[in-house]
Amino acid sequence: MPERSTKHEEGARPWVSSDLSAPVYGLFTLGILYTLYLAHQIILPIVLAVLASLLLSPPVRKAYVKWRVPRVVSALVMVLLLLAVLVGVGWAVATPALEWAERAPQGLSRLLVGESPIRQQLDRVAQSAEEVERSVQEFSDSGGEAATTVVLQTESWRSQVLAQARNLVAGLALTLALTYFLLVSGDRLIRNLVRQLPRHQRKRVLRITHDSQHQIAQYLCVLGVSNSSVGVITGLICWGIGLPDPAVWGLVAGLARFVPYLGNVLTLTLLALVSVVTLDAYWMMALAPLSFMALTTVVGFFLEPWIHGFRMAINPVVVFVSIFFWGWLWGPVGVLLAVPLMTVIQVVLKQIPRLRPVYRVIAR
Repeated sequence: MPERSTKHEEGARPWVSSDLSAPVYGLFTLGILYTLYLAHQIILPIVLAVLASLLLSPPVRKAYVKWRVPRVVSALVMVLLLLAVLVGVGWAVATPALEWAERAPQGLSRLLVGESPIRQQLDRVAQSAEEVERSVQEFSDSGGEAATTVVLQTESWRSQVLAQARNLVAGLALTLALTYFLLVSGDRLIRNLVRQLPRHQRKRVLRITHDSQHQIAQYLCVLGVSNSSVGVITGLICWGIGLPDPAVWGLVAGLARFVPYLGNVLTLTLLALVSVVTLDAYWMMALAPLSFMALTTVVGFFLEPWIHGFRMAINPVVVFVSIFFWGWLWGPVGVLLAVPLMTVIQVVLKQIPRLRPVYRVIAR
């Protein structure tokens, strides 16, 4: 008699046993993180290009459907506009900031000269440091052994800056080039990918792409309007108080708010430092930081939630952790990409049934 086939033989065998699934998936996740960290010079421009194409593809598609503008032309125009915005913002911030940085040491020396409380505290700290150094020197002399001086040869800061600038220019060029090709042929690539999937998964992939475009565009549009308003008002406050280069500090305030939480802290610190160095009266020094704090409180707690309507909102704890995680992984660019990446991840988690519980955990 032929042997009867068991249920395990008839059904498909699992790829890994249930006991080993958690360690295997954990090692797989660690491998992905290590790859993202090790190959960041290649992966980061690709991620930037994908996010930029998601943002710019709706106007390119609309220009083709409504006015029959070829994608090659409209994509080139959008990429050139993006490059012009990046160069213009960088030039507007860097030039006055470098000029103010040259004047900053003079202001600090003026602040630290005299009988001010800050000067007295610094004198006490310097005196204590000298006493500790003297005690350590006496202890080392009593040992009878000559001290060994170790000289470390490190790369000069100029060569490090040039290397970073070279990597930045190369990454920006790669990002813009890949963004252009994605705007021209990205839809065709997505359609070819969808055709290879089973029929029940095609609508899900298209829905994820559409929702990602919509959510990123909505996020950047709302944040751009609110940050521009904060920047303009901050610049007017700095001008009214008498701070140098008020337009620069308004621009810095608007750009820094694209990084949640940390951007406000950075702007508040810069305004406090500039006020202390520039102004004389204590109440004038506190006016700019306190005004910015009140402004960001009103915008962050009342206007932005009302405009967003808490639609696709992410839990603040998850946002805060993601800022540190992506910042650790990719540096300052990762900090800027933390919220857009979390927006795309949240869209994907919402559309996939297996991952929907994770979406409910991280949602507001």
